Amino acid sequence: MNMWNERYGISEYYYGTEANDFLKENVSLLPANAKILCLAEGEGRNAVHLAKLGHQVTAIDQSSVGLEKLKKLAATQNVSVETIVADLSNFKFEHNSWDAIVSIWCHLPKILRVQVHKSCIFSLRHNGIFLLEAYSPKQLEHKTGGPQSVDLLMQRDDLLSELQGLDILYGAELERNISEGIGHQGKSAVVQIIGKKQ
Repeated sequence: MNMWNERYGISEYYYGTEANDFLKENVSLLPANAKILCLAEGEGRNAVHLAKLGHQVTAIDQSSVGLEKLKKLAATQNVSVETIVADLSNFKFEHNSWDAIVSIWCHLPKILRVQVHKSCIFSLRHNGIFLLEAYSPKQLEHKTGGPQSVDLLMQRDDLLSELQGLDILYGAELERNISEGIGHQGKSAVVQIIGKKQ
């Protein structure tokens, strides 16, 4: 947690203030006025973008510093986002609670990740959308952002196994150019998943 508080402690937004491209390209898949949970949301660019579109958004992150910056960003856009300072290892996912769950760069140790993804499926409502973008192991070759530990990186086949209970609308591993603040810049190897709860 101290690492994230330190990273977000600078005046600028480490990953910028614009929402993630993959999320922006697929927001039309979300129900109107959806109740959305954003995992590991940090400084809040994705949550604020969703709130501007009329969604009811809750952002969870272990960094109180990041979430304070989220509140400032939301205020500049005249929207509100509920924030929860918590570690996903002990966050209680309520049953049937969310129309969508967004996981952008939520990199967890594999054992915890499997548990969290199971909880996400449990917590989604019928026809709820799960949207994820994360770095794949090939990202270690690029060094343009993301974790340096293979255990924290994700592969499509592993995710498809972990997300049983969702109809997978889209799932791919690819390389794309990313420009998100100073934190993510350049050619990147990612995995992208969109699933709908059965």
